[in-house]
Amino acid sequence: MEQKLIKPPVEIRYADELEALKSADTDNKKPQNWKLSPKAVRTFILGGKVQTPNGTVDIPKKFYGNDALVERCIITLAGNRGLMLVGEPGTAKTMLSELLSAACCGSSTNTVQGTAGTTEDMIKYSWNYALLLSKGPCREALVPAPLLVGMEQGIFARFEEITRTPAEIQDSLISVMSDQILNIPELGDDGLVFARPGFNIIGTANTRDKGVNEMSGALKRRFNFETVEPVRDVRLEKAIIVREAENLAAAGHIDMPVDTDAAELLAVTYHELREGVTAEGTIVEKPSAVMSTAEAVSVFYQTISHSWYYGNGKTDIGILTENLLGAVCKENKNDLEKLKGYFRTAVKEKSAKVGGLWKEYSETAKLLK
Repeated sequence: MEQKLIKPPVEIRYADELEALKSADTDNKKPQNWKLSPKAVRTFILGGKVQTPNGTVDIPKKFYGNDALVERCIITLAGNRGLMLVGEPGTAKTMLSELLSAACCGSSTNTVQGTAGTTEDMIKYSWNYALLLSKGPCREALVPAPLLVGMEQGIFARFEEITRTPAEIQDSLISVMSDQILNIPELGDDGLVFARPGFNIIGTANTRDKGVNEMSGALKRRFNFETVEPVRDVRLEKAIIVREAENLAAAGHIDMPVDTDAAELLAVTYHELREGVTAEGTIVEKPSAVMSTAEAVSVFYQTISHSWYYGNGKTDIGILTENLLGAVCKENKNDLEKLKGYFRTAVKEKSAKVGGLWKEYSETAKLLK
């Protein structure tokens, strides 16, 4: 029996699209060891049509944001320079790095997840101590970590949340990125590993983590920095919420239609709280919580799940408000008053002006406790 994955890697989830792009990508210029050309990588991420031997294939857009930023990212990687994606949490930095890795290398899982406990052997290599004791330092006893894997296979190594790691761990990347060599002293004369063409590093860092373990100037100079901005268009944010909720519902075997009106209501809420001003021009206090599109998707999908398992299959606006409350106030209890203020002003104003779902939304303000 086929075992389905909760979250398949990008290269598996979009295998048919990648194969179609590869079959049509015969005449375009391609960096050494890349699976697709920069043109095909751009199409994979930003969408388009490709003409394959079997006909025309539509490639849907996967990253909604600045198209020029995606092109710059691809060119940075093609030029063998490290890429650092920075921005607020929930702006799809990780998703973009996965898409780039899958399209360029065929693998998005060669990853270091940075934390305060990340050590150098989690990045470079460690040892199988049973073999080390029986055979001594040898290649067979070596356990490659993502950096070594990337260098030997000529693929990208993804370094998530790099500023969460201690400074000495970050700085261990400097010599590797400068010289494209990793030294394994225990192996003696055979301990120099030279990076194969195609090797590169994609890092991500949250701007909210600035000052936790800020990157050194020397390491920053090894990367091209690209800032991934939050979605500014409410209609686009609604479309992302609907699309991602549908994907999550399908993966969770939830067979109910997505309420697009409720998705729009949530998109407007997140947009106005993030910007600190409503569409009508009313000033509202910005919460200290991250009002990201990814967080909005989570709130909306949680509401859908509740309706599926406990309700009648119809989106419950009261449950939506309760889930919104949990998301907004999880970091700072003072944000509760800001959320209440938003309901007293913006939601109440829209309720009187628009009515309908906004009126129902306004009536759930009593749940904000």
